Amino acid sequence: MAYAYKTRRIIVIISTLIIFIYIIINNTLVLINSNITDTKDASKSVSTLAIKELDKIAVKGRAPKMDYSREQFGAGWNTKQGCDTRNIILNRDLTNTVVDEQCNVSSGTLNDPYTGKLVSFIRGSSTSSAVQIDHVVALSDAWQKGAQQLTTMRRIELANDPLELLAVDGAANSQKSDSDAATWLPSNKEFRCQYVARQIAVKQKYSLWVTQAEHDAISDILIKCPEQLLSSP
Repeated sequence: MAYAYKTRRIIVIISTLIIFIYIIINNTLVLINSNITDTKDASKSVSTLAIKELDKIAVKGRAPKMDYSREQFGAGWNTKQGCDTRNIILNRDLTNTVVDEQCNVSSGTLNDPYTGKLVSFIRGSSTSSAVQIDHVVALSDAWQKGAQQLTTMRRIELANDPLELLAVDGAANSQKSDSDAATWLPSNKEFRCQYVARQIAVKQKYSLWVTQAEHDAISDILIKCPEQLLSSP
């Protein structure tokens, strides 16, 4: 009798342990699956389709250009840890860069997104303009589409935001001037989807709007590349 009782007790203990271990393992798997789902959902939220975000941007007419000046967005480039924004962007976008002790990019090569051609950059009074830093959403365009309502600090942030800036061919940048997507697009057609996606990202971030013509021009581009994601810096 005593032996049988001990045997039954051991069986009960072992069964209880098995059930306990099963519960722990099952809860752990549920937690892991939940974390994987959360990670996937977070990834989806970061990878946002540009064409969907376009329709979230307000469509309005241009405000008057009255009182616009470059100084409304700060007096030149900001400096961060001894490097100004221009040289930070040059160092990001150029290859084979040479940087001096003052954080100036002395030379490099640009694979120009606007024209698709290679541009050699050499720092100098007569050569630096070959590569310019473009505000993807032209500052005067931004001024007429919501930036007037931003604080001065927020406008300075916009003018120095890496999301808003690209190193590009100087001649192409001069041709673009202060145009929006309704009146100018890069001659490099392969870059147009990325270009308008970056404009959407900037306008979304800084609560800027688009005109109807601009909206339609951007939509016409993104229809050809519906999987284009919003740009990041």
